[in-house]
Amino acid sequence: MLMRVPTATIRTQVSVPLQLADGYTTEARVFSFDGLVDGREHLTFGLGDLAGARPPGGYERIPLVRPHSECLTGDVFGSERCDCGPQLREAVERIADSGGFLLYLRQEGRGIGLYAKLEAYALQDKGYDTVDANVAIGAPIEARDYDLAAHILFDLGYPEIKLLTNNPAKVEALREEGLEVIEQLPLIVKASPHNKRYLATKKERMAHKL
Repeated sequence: MLMRVPTATIRTQVSVPLQLADGYTTEARVFSFDGLVDGREHLTFGLGDLAGARPPGGYERIPLVRPHSECLTGDVFGSERCDCGPQLREAVERIADSGGFLLYLRQEGRGIGLYAKLEAYALQDKGYDTVDANVAIGAPIEARDYDLAAHILFDLGYPEIKLLTNNPAKVEALREEGLEVIEQLPLIVKASPHNKRYLATKKERMAHKL
């Protein structure tokens, strides 16, 4: 059964030049919104040929889309305990090349929050994997709301997308919200001694296609 997504409106759209940590540069059209389902401050970055001002009626194309959940430790500080920072970096360039949107969603730690994520990290240091650590602290294994991504994309005028993700749950969730995901494209996974077990758990216990 398809969900009916409530109406949101674009609050602000502004052009922002980006320079990432490795020197890569591009231009983004950054959108903020009123009326999102959770009332929080999420951002969307229009990249590539979708970085210009949004024309009346929206754009006439199928965009490449990456819903990326906020990860302060990985995105900002380059933590090697996860693959979030490299995925964000790869997504920005690939979307800029193809034309589409990066949805930066304020859902730290797969939705459990920064402090809870660090508590789970402490248990991982004692031998727990990422799934069992969440369970041990009384947190959900997965607490992100993908209806939020659908909410944003419908507001931007995109019922059809190409999805940049390794997570089949994102594909299923967005389709349940009424979006047509016409193609799933994988991200490159960069393993290190610090995230090898984390990546293995995502593949073996969370069905990520790595």
